[in-house]
Amino acid sequence: MECHYQPYFDPEYESLIERIYPPRVCIDNDTREDCTLVKVDSKNKHGILLEMVQVLTDLDLVISKSYISSDGRWLMDVFHVTDQLGNKITDEPLINYIQQSLCAGSTNEEVGPPRHVPAENTTVEMTATDRPGLLSEISAVLAGLDCHIMAAKAWTHNKRAALIMYVVDQRTGGPISDRDLLSHMEEQLQNMVGKKRVRISGPTKGQTHTERRLHQMMFADRDYEMDGQDEEGRRKSGALTVEICNEKGYSVVSVKSRDRPKLLFDTVCALTDMDYVVFHAVISSHGSLAVQEYYLRHRNGCTLDTESERRRLTQCLVAAVERRVSYGLRLDVCTCNKLGLLSDIMRVFGENGLSVARAEIATRGERAVGAFYVTDTSGNDVEPATVESLRKEIGAATVLEVNNSHPWTPLKSKGGGENAAVEEQPRFSLGSLLWSQLERLSRNFGSIRS
Repeated sequence: MECHYQPYFDPEYESLIERIYPPRVCIDNDTREDCTLVKVDSKNKHGILLEMVQVLTDLDLVISKSYISSDGRWLMDVFHVTDQLGNKITDEPLINYIQQSLCAGSTNEEVGPPRHVPAENTTVEMTATDRPGLLSEISAVLAGLDCHIMAAKAWTHNKRAALIMYVVDQRTGGPISDRDLLSHMEEQLQNMVGKKRVRISGPTKGQTHTERRLHQMMFADRDYEMDGQDEEGRRKSGALTVEICNEKGYSVVSVKSRDRPKLLFDTVCALTDMDYVVFHAVISSHGSLAVQEYYLRHRNGCTLDTESERRRLTQCLVAAVERRVSYGLRLDVCTCNKLGLLSDIMRVFGENGLSVARAEIATRGERAVGAFYVTDTSGNDVEPATVESLRKEIGAATVLEVNNSHPWTPLKSKGGGENAAVEEQPRFSLGSLLWSQLERLSRNFGSIRS
């Protein structure tokens, strides 16, 4: 195994260097006509690349290209970005926010709950074997305990499910402080998914970024492990390829896949969680194809020299890319916020024979919005008649719309029908929803309803 010596640096000295030489950020709208260049020059540290990408993706900006170079101590990144409509970033408050966020380094994982969630909340994290009705059962338990879900994200991949919910006590509107209630909640949830698969935490100084945490949870649940037949089928399909070789003291990792929103964030999450350090990288998109090439080493300075290391990294990168791709029909919901809302919606879905592949919900005051990717219980497409039945059962007070406005090329669904699997429609990223976006979504639904 080829390793490169990593010198020891005193943490206090490192902190001093960061204060003397803070990151330098330049927002360049002059060099190119088709995009804005975000240039960052900063001290290199583990996870710094993920922090930068996280700032840009949380603002729903599209990164079409990126060039990354590091000498080990210092890192220089250039990101080609636009908004969702392909326009340059010209809004001054947004430019100032990007500069301040990248300079302050305030996004290093401890970012707290989503912006539409009270800072004082109780966080419920769960992993489970995926099955129809799982989300319905979990939300029903919480509603029965008078726990109001303020926001939630659920992902499924490779027969596993990961879920993060931000809840408050319905009686107080704050975090759940009753120890008996917390113990009872944990016991009931563990009865559904098994012990050691439920984590309940109260308000803390900082919480891991929600989507980063979902990646970590599914990685810990080993969702990247597949049997030989599935792995061979994926390799032959050519939808996603990972190539690894060693060159000039680095391991070169090339990832080719269909382009989609937040693809770079998901890939860098996997590399960071596996303790790999990116020294150089080139990321580009060509039509619907995205190509990412990384020159990296492990944090201990070693390259990937064994077949088992390369195979595990390949599996983890494939899983990281696939987790956000949900098979099914996307249904957008806007309604009045109330206790047990998610449980009610899931019950109606279940009664109509639907299974939820991925879900995101957010609340603000009296309004609640959600996006649900659904299939039938066999993983096939949802019939139009079923959607109409849902509208009738869910009630006139709730707006339910099929979301077909996906600017990104969809994938085929498991059932192979016309209602293809849709990748994340980037304009409404509910998990990281800015207040202005939530208000716009509510207005859109209001006009549909009228």
